[in-house]
Amino acid sequence: MSILVTGGAGFIGANFVLDWLAQHDERVINLDKLTYAGNRQNLAGLADDPRYIFIRGDIGDRDVVDSLLKIYQPRCVVHFAAESHVDRSILNPGEFIQTNVVGTFNLLDSVRLYLDCADSAVRTGFRFIHVSTDEVYGTLDAGAPAFRETDNYLPNSPYSASKAASDLLVRAYCHTYGLPAITTHCSNNYGPYHFPEKLIPLVIHQALAGNPLPVYGDGRQIRDWLYVKDHCAAIRCVLASGRVGETYNIGGWNEHSNIDVITKICFLLDTLRPRADGKPYAGQIRFIKDRPGHDRRYAIDATKIEAEVGWRPAETFETGIRKTVQWYLDHQDWVGNVVNGAYTRWVEKQYL
Repeated sequence: MSILVTGGAGFIGANFVLDWLAQHDERVINLDKLTYAGNRQNLAGLADDPRYIFIRGDIGDRDVVDSLLKIYQPRCVVHFAAESHVDRSILNPGEFIQTNVVGTFNLLDSVRLYLDCADSAVRTGFRFIHVSTDEVYGTLDAGAPAFRETDNYLPNSPYSASKAASDLLVRAYCHTYGLPAITTHCSNNYGPYHFPEKLIPLVIHQALAGNPLPVYGDGRQIRDWLYVKDHCAAIRCVLASGRVGETYNIGGWNEHSNIDVITKICFLLDTLRPRADGKPYAGQIRFIKDRPGHDRRYAIDATKIEAEVGWRPAETFETGIRKTVQWYLDHQDWVGNVVNGAYTRWVEKQYL
C-alpha cells in the first residue's frame, strides 16, 4: 500500500511526511515541483528510507501524475501542493491561478481516470484529501462567531480566491463523478521547516539578524494559530475516519493579534538567545504600511472535527511557539541554506 502526497517538500507537507513515516510503514510517494518554498533538505533524514520515494514534478503535468498513479496505485492522495503566500499573490496572481486552480483541476482529472480503471475495492477505500485554508471565508469582525464549515466563501486576496476555486472544483468532482474527496480548512500554521517569509519564521530570522521586525498597519490583525504537528495529526484522523464529501475546519483555538505574536517571540528570544548588547528584541519592531485588502480577523470553529473524528490540538500557543523558536535556534544551518540572495531581495522589497 502507498499514499501519494503532493507538495510534500514544503512546510506542512514535509511535516506530514515525517510524522506519517514515524508512525506508519506505508510507503509515501512525494510529488513536489520544488519551487522556492519546497526544500528536499526538509526530508534529508529519509534519503535511505525504502518507504519514501521522491518525484520532482508538477501536479499540472498529466503525464507525470498519470504515470505515478498507474505505477504505485496509491490508496489516497493528500493534496498540499499550492502557492500560499498572500503577499506574493498580490504581486503575481497568475502563478496562484496556475498552480492552485489549473494544477488542482489536472490532478483531480487524473485521479478520476485512475479510479475509473480501478477495481471496486480500490475505489471503495480511496480518499482524496484536499488541504485548504480558512482564508476562503474572508474576514471577521471582532465579535463575530468563528468560521464554520457552512459559512459562505468570501475570499479577499488572489491567494484565497484561488484556493476557493480549487475547493469548488474538488466539490464538483465529488458530486459529479463520485470522486471520494474530503476538504479541510486550516488556520495559520507554524512550526519546524517553515519558510521564513511567513510571519513567525520571518520575525525569528530578522530578529536574530539584527534587522527591523516589520509589522503591517497597526499589527492588530487577529489569526488563529495552529501548530503544524497538530495539523498533520488532524489530517491523519480525517483520512482514517472523515466522511466523504464533507469539509472539516482545523484550528488551534488560539486567537492572537500579529503584534502580540511578535512580542511573544521577542520575549522568548530575550530568554533563549539574548542580544549581545542586552537590549530587548522588541526594540527592533517597526510598523510599516499595511498591505492591500488585509483581512482583519480569522478564527476557526473546530467543533465538527472534534465531534466526528475525535481530533483536538495537543499544543497551546504558548507550548507551540516555544518549541518553534527553539527549533529555529537549533537549526540555523537550515535557515542559512534557504535565505539566499533571492530571499533577501524579496524581504527588502516587501518589508524594509
